[in-house]
This record gives sequence, structure tokens and C-alpha cells, in this order.
Amino acid sequence: MSNESTQSGPDTTAAATAAEAARRYYDTGDVDAFYDAVWGGEDIHTGIYAHEHEPVAKASRRTVEKAADKVADRLGPGSTVLDLGSGYGGATRYLAERFRGQVVALNISESQNERHRRTNAERGLDNLIQVVTGSFQDIPFPDAHFDVVWSQEAFCHSGDRETLLREATRVLKPGGDLVFTDIMAVEDTPTEALRPVVARLEVSALATPSFYLEQLRELGFRGVEFDDRSEQLLTHYVRLTEETSRRAAELQDAISPAYVKSLLENLPLWVDACRNNHLRWGIFHAHRPES
Repeated sequence: MSNESTQSGPDTTAAATAAEAARRYYDTGDVDAFYDAVWGGEDIHTGIYAHEHEPVAKASRRTVEKAADKVADRLGPGSTVLDLGSGYGGATRYLAERFRGQVVALNISESQNERHRRTNAERGLDNLIQVVTGSFQDIPFPDAHFDVVWSQEAFCHSGDRETLLREATRVLKPGGDLVFTDIMAVEDTPTEALRPVVARLEVSALATPSFYLEQLRELGFRGVEFDDRSEQLLTHYVRLTEETSRRAAELQDAISPAYVKSLLENLPLWVDACRNNHLRWGIFHAHRPES
């Protein structure tokens, strides 16, 4: 992918457009019903699969567990976590339950946030979790506020990833950790090759692993690592395609036939992109030094 499409400087118009596209996408009833029915309605990100037939929800939860292990020494009672693009709050609840610290969930979709709050209350976790509606391009918290900043496959929705990473760094305490996953393009993949794939997400381009690694080092992070799990993408999108195809008739009771049709057309494109070695995915982890 060209430098122009993934590594350009701050662009407030592009960021605002991308934020509105993400809000529109996730506030749609069809999208909400799809994630609930096929993904399980708890975690909505790529899974780490024990075998090729494992349920999507179980594999997706394993990703949360693996990412949490990387920051376990930073978290506990009295700690604070910021989850950027928290979705339905699956990871937020996992972190709150496992570490018993305070978790702030920042997410742009109010419909997802309403569901998130209800579920937190039902599980007795609303005293540990604060759900905030807003954009991660302008995080509404002071400098050096959180012990860990966390995100799972939300950065791909940003129209200005450089500003996003600066904001994430700003609110992270010195000595804190940043951990996130994202779907990315293989280095030098032409933007045109992925345009039909990402069209459903209203995303024009994806970042690359080298972009994130370089940005994190420029921002002063140490111990920057990328746990490359790209091989999981093919399994994940094959499973999503299988589940959507198998349950197509059932899904049309909750999802419009037009949206089911668009899924059955779009998901195989993701499978093909994985088989053509155009996509990367994994867990980034970086430490912000004390000074």
C-alpha cells in the first residue's frame, strides 16, 4: 500500500468523515443483528482458533485473553484501562472481571453503548466500567490518566491514525502500556486490491504493520512488539462465511435480505484477500517509559 494512503499527516476532514462512517455503520440494525447472531454479540474482532471448526465467539474470546496476558502485570485493583472502540464491551467486561480495576469504554456508537451499559448492569459490573460515547480522535480525558490503553480492530476505522496514536499516547501514564489489534494490509499491497474488500466497512485504506511499528517508536515507546497472528485471518473469515451461509435463511428473520446478500458477496472477498496474502493481523504491545 502506498505511503500516501496509510501514512499521511493529520487530516481533520478525513478523520471526521471516517468517524461518521463508523458511527453510521455500527448504529445500523442490520449490522447489530449480524454481530449478535454470528459473532455472539460479545466480542466482535478476529479470533485465535484452536482448530478450524471452533466457534467464532470462543476464538474471539481467546484473542482477548492473549492480549490481556501481555499487560497483566500492569493491571489490578486501583488500575485504570481505556478501551478505544469498545463495541459491545466484551473485552471491557473481561478486563474488569479479571483485574477488578476501573475500565473506561470509549465508543462512537450510542446504540452499542446502550447495550453495553445494560449488560454491565445485568452482570453487576457497572461500578467498574464507565461507558463514554465519543471519538478516539479526541479522547475526552486528561494527560497521563490510564495505566493501559487497549483497542481491538477499531483503529482501521480511523481517517487519521497518526493523530489517533498521539491521543492514545497522551492519555497513557508514563510507565503504562498500549496493547491493540488491527486488520492491516501487507506491505506494498495496492490500495485498489483491497478497495472492494473493505467497502462494507466504508474504509478507504488499511494501515500496515510497519506503519504502526514506526509510529510507536517515534512516539517514544519501548519494547515495541508485534505478535503476528496473520495466519488466523483465513480461518476467521472462512468461519464467518460458513456461518453466514449456513444460517442465511434464519438470519433473514433478524437481518434484511439485502444485507444478508451483501454479506454473502463481501465475506468471500475477505477470504480471497487472505489467500492472496494481502492482509495482516496480530497483537501490538508497547511500553511508555517513565521518562
